[in-house]
Amino acid sequence: MENKLQIHGTRAIIEAIQAGEDIDKIFLQRGLNNALTSELNTLIKKHGINFSYVPVEKLNRLTQRNHQGAVANLSPISFHNCETLIDTTIAKEKQPLFIILDQLSDVRNFGAIIRTAECTGVHGIIIAKKGGAPLNGVAVKTSAGAAFNIPIAKVDHIKDAIYYLQGSGVQVVAATEKSETLVYDLDYSGPTAIVMGREDSGVSSGVLKIVDHKAKLPLQGDIASLNVSVACGAMLYEVVRQRL
Repeated sequence: MENKLQIHGTRAIIEAIQAGEDIDKIFLQRGLNNALTSELNTLIKKHGINFSYVPVEKLNRLTQRNHQGAVANLSPISFHNCETLIDTTIAKEKQPLFIILDQLSDVRNFGAIIRTAECTGVHGIIIAKKGGAPLNGVAVKTSAGAAFNIPIAKVDHIKDAIYYLQGSGVQVVAATEKSETLVYDLDYSGPTAIVMGREDSGVSSGVLKIVDHKAKLPLQGDIASLNVSVACGAMLYEVVRQRL
């Protein structure tokens, strides 16, 4: 049986429709009237999407998340083939940029990284098929719909993706405090992939052994590490700064 993905939040549903996603049905809170709801209603009518107006209690039963008056059931997002994604991106982009997530566990961090990646021009995100945070409704909502605008590929083993990237001329940089090199000391002008690790343990030791570079962000306070989505954003904007 095909699994269904549930999306909460008006903006995320709007982005899903605009991205051409196959939506089974949308549940809208009865009596809700604001600019975003009006925009969503227009898109629903334009695309002939099945929908119902329901009381807020119905939405609360569908999800315990902050649904903002709208919940949608849609088919799962289609994941890309990793090698195809890498090959096609390199063929058409002068400065390809990828994100690799090594066993990231929190769906909100996943969604936040997707959103930042889309905003900073990342061409693709690579994740493992097993062990990481799922791309569920919470992650998609946290991404503000960006999950529908950026290719995401799943691989059996992160190491295989890294080896393929390196063989394709892409430097792989791991974000880790286990480095004396600062993020700002590296050159990101060429093809680059950035590896972000698990919240509690960081990038795995096996991955650290095979990357081209390891880099850390300077910390000025007493806390030993940054939230992974914040760290990823800081690294991506250093890439943007160098490339502008």
